[in-house]
Amino acid sequence: MDRVKTVIVTGASSGLGFAITQAYLARGYNVVGNARSLERLQTAANQLGNPENLLLVAGDIARPETATRLFEQAEKTFGQVDILINNAGIFLSKPVTDYTEEDVDAMVATNLKGFFYPSQAAAKHMLPYGAGHIVTISAAIATQPISKVPALLPIMVKGGLNQATRGLALELAPHNVMVNAVAPGIIATPLTMSHQDEASLTFMKQMAPTHRIGQPQDIVDAVLYLTDSNFVTGTIVTVDGGTTAGVW
Repeated sequence: MDRVKTVIVTGASSGLGFAITQAYLARGYNVVGNARSLERLQTAANQLGNPENLLLVAGDIARPETATRLFEQAEKTFGQVDILINNAGIFLSKPVTDYTEEDVDAMVATNLKGFFYPSQAAAKHMLPYGAGHIVTISAAIATQPISKVPALLPIMVKGGLNQATRGLALELAPHNVMVNAVAPGIIATPLTMSHQDEASLTFMKQMAPTHRIGQPQDIVDAVLYLTDSNFVTGTIVTVDGGTTAGVW
C-alpha cells in the first residue's frame, strides 16, 4: 500500500492557500495548514468539514521557530513531509514615494522571511529522504513590471524569490528535491475581489490580453502539476492570461 503523502501549506486559511489545501485534501493527502490566526484556521477547517487528515498549526511564518514547529508537528503527526507550499504573502501596490517603513517591514517579513525559513526547514527535513517538492507562490508582475500598476516592493521581493527559487533548485537537485514557483496574474480571490466596483473589475480584466481574471483553480492546477513532476525544477510557471507575454 502506498504511503499517504503530506503537504505543508502556509497562508492556508483563505484565498489561494485555502484552495490549495482543499485540493490536496481531495487527493487524500495529509495537510498541515499554517496561518497567523488559529481562529481563522479553524474557520477554514470548518468549511472543509474538519477532516482528520488536516493539522492546524498557527504562528507567524516570518519567525524561524514557526517553520521549525511546522515540520516537527507534521512529522510527529504524519511522518515524512513530501511537499512545502510557500503561499503566505502580501501584495502592496502604490507609487514608490508612498511606501512606508511599515510597508517595507511587512513585505520583508511575510514574503521574504516567510519563504526563507520554511524552505530552510524543508531542506533539513527532505535531504535525508532524498525526495521532496518546494513550491512558492510568486507574482507575474515580478517577471515583467507594468507601468499601470506601480508595485516596486512586490516586484523587488517576489523577483528575488524567483531567483532564489532557481538557486535553491540547483542546490537541492542532487538530492532529488524539486524547487519551483508559480507566478499568478490577477486572480479572483477574496483579497483581490473585495470592495471592487465595476470600473475596477473592467480595468483588471484589461490587464490580460485574454480580458479575463483568473480563478484559484488555475493556480491550483499549476501547483499540482509541479508537485506531480519529478523532472521539473528551477522553473517559474506564470499563470496570468498572457499579461507578461508582451505588449498588446
